[in-house]
Amino acid sequence: MSETTNTMEKLRKIVGKDHVSTDKKRLQTFRQVPLVSGAKPKAVVSPASTDEVKDLIKLAREEGLNLVLSSSVGSRFRGDSVPTGEGIIVDMSGMDQVVRMDRRNKVALIEPGVTFLRLTEEAERVGLKVLMPLLPPMGKSVIASYLEREPIQIPKYHWDMTDPMLCTELVFGTGELFRTGSAAGPGTLEQQWSSGGAQCNPLGPGQSDLMRVVQGSQGTMGAVTWASVKLEVKPTMHRIYFVADKKLSRLVDFSYRVLRRKLCDEFMILNPQALGTIIANGSERTASLAGMQAPYTLIYGVSGYEYLPEERVAYQEKDLAEIAQATGVEAVREIPGCSGVKMEAILSAPSLDPYYKLRPKGAFLDIFFLTTLDKAQSFINVMEREAEKNDYPKEEIGLYLQPIQHGRTIHMEFTLYYDPEDKEETARAKKLFEDASEVLSDEGAFFSRPYGPWADLAYGRCPDTVQVLTKVKNMLDPDGVLNQGKLCFKEVA
Repeated sequence: MSETTNTMEKLRKIVGKDHVSTDKKRLQTFRQVPLVSGAKPKAVVSPASTDEVKDLIKLAREEGLNLVLSSSVGSRFRGDSVPTGEGIIVDMSGMDQVVRMDRRNKVALIEPGVTFLRLTEEAERVGLKVLMPLLPPMGKSVIASYLEREPIQIPKYHWDMTDPMLCTELVFGTGELFRTGSAAGPGTLEQQWSSGGAQCNPLGPGQSDLMRVVQGSQGTMGAVTWASVKLEVKPTMHRIYFVADKKLSRLVDFSYRVLRRKLCDEFMILNPQALGTIIANGSERTASLAGMQAPYTLIYGVSGYEYLPEERVAYQEKDLAEIAQATGVEAVREIPGCSGVKMEAILSAPSLDPYYKLRPKGAFLDIFFLTTLDKAQSFINVMEREAEKNDYPKEEIGLYLQPIQHGRTIHMEFTLYYDPEDKEETARAKKLFEDASEVLSDEGAFFSRPYGPWADLAYGRCPDTVQVLTKVKNMLDPDGVLNQGKLCFKEVA
């Protein structure tokens, strides 16, 4: 029996023979990501429990395997689940139980395979609302999104970079089980529930906060087998407004005044191409709708809840109108091609298939980073200069500005759309991605989620961070069996 065959038999013994796949078509889906190259995985294994995840990691240490964790289904865009070398995909999408829904404490405890669509359906049954990023893919795992710190649409509910994730159950690269926050005890989960506990506090046990080490690590430190996540009360009244303007500076002024007072729910700024892509349903309509929009459009939502909803909405609308007048802008309930009611439906659900960014041309590349809203215009100027150098039409670049942490900072995102069948257009988009990423970084863009080629860009500037992270990695994954070669870790796969 060959070494590979022996390993496969051991994998089947852990998860069952029907949960180990070597289907070539399925394996290939974990390689189809622009700008991130890797080897085709040897197999996809699908654990059904925490114990099976623990056993897989223990086997990986014995056999020297490279385990790549994944929990979303469908198209992949970032490259964090592309094996750097030979690897085994640990597909946790089958662990998809909503373990507990707690309306009183506004918390859900879920497994990795729970998608935004599934959680939204479950939450709405008890009058709760999921804190969702902008139009996630239909098969996107909630836990995967929160682990990667994808920005949510409502900055007033974003207190900390770990939000909306709370407590977790982890299996480190040592194979050891660990629970973070108030989930760590005392007592079992059931005992905590019976005494009124709800796994709301992410800090702990003691003064530790190991969730911060695992979050954003692209699966290089440990596997999250369940997590408690923060929800909010579903509004009984909800209205979307648009503030369109040709000057970003006026929208920036309006934004700071509004966000400081925590008046709005959803809050974001889009340029015509991004806005057209969101509200359209096809490539031709995207171009048409984009051409009708102002250079910048701010979208915000106001909500009323169970008690006195009309009064709550009324005072917010009055205050927002006063701020709009003071900053020289106007809020309206409709823009060309989209009403507030239509936008409310768009923002409250995942993207329909195909994923909305694929619709204009069939492929895209995102450049995203953290900065502050007052610096957004300077980064737009940089991007437009780089687009001109690379002969990429600047009017075809999507722009998405998402305030986070009450507006203290923003997620800034440029989207480059291209036709994957057009070799010249594909090469032009990839060249712009590479050139612009480097120049933006030089200008102060903070690539807090360094996928693929951004890893060297981010960590090359901070050798002391690499040194500290390597020490932590050696403690939590001493044999380097989790997602080898990602971030600043250069294990031989």
